[in-house]
Order: sequence, then C-alpha cells, then structure tokens
Amino acid sequence: MLGFIIWMLIVGAIAGYVARLLVPGPDPMGVVGTIVLGIVGSFIGGFLGYLLFDKDLNEGGLQASGVIGSIIGAVIALLIYNATSNRRLKRRPMRRRMF
Repeated sequence: MLGFIIWMLIVGAIAGYVARLLVPGPDPMGVVGTIVLGIVGSFIGGFLGYLLFDKDLNEGGLQASGVIGSIIGAVIALLIYNATSNRRLKRRPMRRRMF
C-alpha cells in the first residue's frame, strides 16, 4: 500500500509537470497542485484506457494508469480546469497613439 502511494506521488509529479509544460498559458499552482493534477490525470487516463481498450475489466473504470496515460489525462484535466475556472487575466487598457 505504501509503495502504491509513493508510486502515485512520483507519477503524479511527473505527469502534472509535463502537462503544465504542454498546455500553454499561466497555471499558478505549486508543487502539491501539480502532484494532484498528475494523480487526477492518472485516473482520467485509466478511465479512458478502460473505455477505449476494455482492458482490466475486473478492476473497473476507476483505476490508475501508467505514465503516458497519466500525462494524457493530466493534459485533459488541465484543459478542463482552464476552461471552467473563473480566473480572468488582468489586462491593461491599450493606449491610443496620437501620431
């Protein structure tokens, strides 16, 4: 059990970091947010693998996936988060030039 938790933290950190590199735009989250993003991405990747390949039917739809599936799931989770969050970028009004 402890090995699974450590494995999820390591894969979560890697997948979250790579997802933040692949998705453009600012993502103000710390190390813990990046690890949580990767862990959520791992379960999203496991669910997509379950739906697409019908693999591991005994484990069900809620399962962790490998590193590649975790990265794909983390990118999807980050895109959904960016689309649904209420963060607004503060923009400065453009100055008009008189010339």
